[in-house]
Amino acid sequence: MIVVTGARGFIGSAVCAALRARGDRVVTVGRGPDANVAWPPGEAEFDTAALTVLAGARAVVHLAGESIGVRWTEARKREIVRSRVVNTGRLARAAATVIPTPAAFLSASGVGYYGSRGDEWLDESSSTGTDFLSEVTRLWEGATEPAREAGMRVVCMRFGVVLGPGGGMLAKLRLPFSLGLGGRLGSGQQWLSWISLNDLVRVVLRLIDHSGIEGAVNVASATPVRNEEFTATLGRVLRRPAVLPVPAFALRAMFGEMADGAALASQRVRPARLQAAGFVFDQPTIDDALCAALKSPGR
Repeated sequence: MIVVTGARGFIGSAVCAALRARGDRVVTVGRGPDANVAWPPGEAEFDTAALTVLAGARAVVHLAGESIGVRWTEARKREIVRSRVVNTGRLARAAATVIPTPAAFLSASGVGYYGSRGDEWLDESSSTGTDFLSEVTRLWEGATEPAREAGMRVVCMRFGVVLGPGGGMLAKLRLPFSLGLGGRLGSGQQWLSWISLNDLVRVVLRLIDHSGIEGAVNVASATPVRNEEFTATLGRVLRRPAVLPVPAFALRAMFGEMADGAALASQRVRPARLQAAGFVFDQPTIDDALCAALKSPGR
């Protein structure tokens, strides 16, 4: 049995579909009416019924979290911290109290852990950044500690930008780029660490199955690209020009702190641990990923 949170989301729905397709029993935890187990309201801990579901699970895959792709008001920042740090801690504590405990606890994280680092290559041993998103991600990963202390194999999956049909970044960019209104962000020199949705799902299943992998894992392609290459490729795949840059000052005016913390941040990430484990990407290049995503039936 695999317990999944965030099962209705862009990533979670794809992971659940793949698990079911290979025959796994999937139990979902969430706030929607179709969840198998209700997420407790407010700051409440999980009740007895929820704890019973967690007992003996092969893995808990925690994918729930508030979007960071909007202006970071103080209220939004509090919600980002609550949805990532506080809720991960609640789930990890719940998993740690049941007998037997789940074998593995896999939690979403992000390459925002590293902060904006220019052209520096970053792997799982690299230090954390100092901005808001870096701090949140550091605390987010730290919130899994109760699961680790209880003897579970804990994996913090540092996702890059996920490219796939029907959601994520491409859902926001497709319309303006299709209208010929797209272009690079700022200088376009910032590095984008990305992964196709298909490869991300394959990685999650590999991490569930591979008992020898624990700790932080960069879930990103081995071929990060600069923003100017990403936007040019996106325009080419959509057969539209991508020649209308968005200046950095305009992004800062629209999105405030989020502009520098996410849209203009440069993270050149290497998936060192996946490579060491022999993982081979189905969509290794940005062209492969964008063609697969934008030519899929669900686009």
